[in-house]
Amino acid sequence: MVFFRLMLVMLSLWPLAQSADAHQLRPAIVNLEFTQNGSVKVHIQTNIESLIAGIDSSHDDTDDSPQTELYNQLRALSSEQLTREFKLLEESIISQLNLAFDGVKSDLSLVRLDIPVIGNLDKSRLSDLHLLAFIPNPSDSDKPQVTWQYPKKFGNNVAHFYYDQTPQEKTSHWLTDGVMSPSFELNAAYTPKPFTQVAAEYAVLGFEHIVPKGIDHILFVLGLFLLSVKLRPLLLQVTAFTLAHSITLGLTIYGVISLSPSVVEPLIALSIVAVGIENMFVKTVKIRRVVVVFLFGLLHGMGFAGVLSQLGLPESDFATALVFFNIGVEAGQLFVIAVAFLCVFWLLKKQQLYRQWVIIPVSALISLIGLYWTYERLFL
Repeated sequence: MVFFRLMLVMLSLWPLAQSADAHQLRPAIVNLEFTQNGSVKVHIQTNIESLIAGIDSSHDDTDDSPQTELYNQLRALSSEQLTREFKLLEESIISQLNLAFDGVKSDLSLVRLDIPVIGNLDKSRLSDLHLLAFIPNPSDSDKPQVTWQYPKKFGNNVAHFYYDQTPQEKTSHWLTDGVMSPSFELNAAYTPKPFTQVAAEYAVLGFEHIVPKGIDHILFVLGLFLLSVKLRPLLLQVTAFTLAHSITLGLTIYGVISLSPSVVEPLIALSIVAVGIENMFVKTVKIRRVVVVFLFGLLHGMGFAGVLSQLGLPESDFATALVFFNIGVEAGQLFVIAVAFLCVFWLLKKQQLYRQWVIIPVSALISLIGLYWTYERLFL
């Protein structure tokens, strides 16, 4: 019974494994740069196809949206064809972006649209939208209050407010469901966000990067859990993994080490393959396993850093955001382990059946998914 339950769960992950990058909606990254000449440069990195299709923030996966068919058709267009499609809706799309000064909406104009050439359809395409607005006459308000609102129908976004002369002093906000940003006071001294707000925002981001968005990390953690659910061996593996990915997450974010995602991502997939295969031939957790998990954890930390770099870290709260993002990641991993335990706890006393019905078949499926990802990330 447990075998069939777990196999159903794992098989449901297979289509996600095949299309996670293609159908997962990432938050838009919005940079609002206030210049000395009174203009505001708005740079939005987003999935233009989802904007045109109108897939809102209630759908983490585009396959859950009624606009799936249109979205997939748009993804297959060349950059020139997609640009033409955008031009048809340009005015409508830009008019829904709300950059306001003291509650008065500003006019945004399109400066440039950069859409990459069509590539691997198993990967989502991120385009760059460059817009321009102008700060109202300073005489109207000494310190105008600036707000930003990204429509719910366009998805979630991370908004960074900063001056061109001090780009390191960013005020960042994680905005979901079309909510308006807190006010950013122009010409005021820079004030960092409260500790609790930064901690909560980045802990949530860390958790979400595991559950539900980190399918590869979920499978790796499941691989650790499967070999031994006894507390001490499991604790040794999880501690080694946590320590390792915390080290490389910090070192990568601080710029001490750097490794291309084209190298890191296939190696992460291979780590999933290796853990799954070892589970089928080894029955106990030995020190060699702990060392291997530690080494693989170093790779996963670089993967976490890649995501965190895309979202951005507030300069003044760098350490706080980094620590709580990592705490969120740990909470996500513990959640995965807890759910897995609830699925199999009643079978644990029957070790032979547990190994035959759970460890071997599920580990085999984990390895197959990892092999597919390795091939995809190396050759596609």
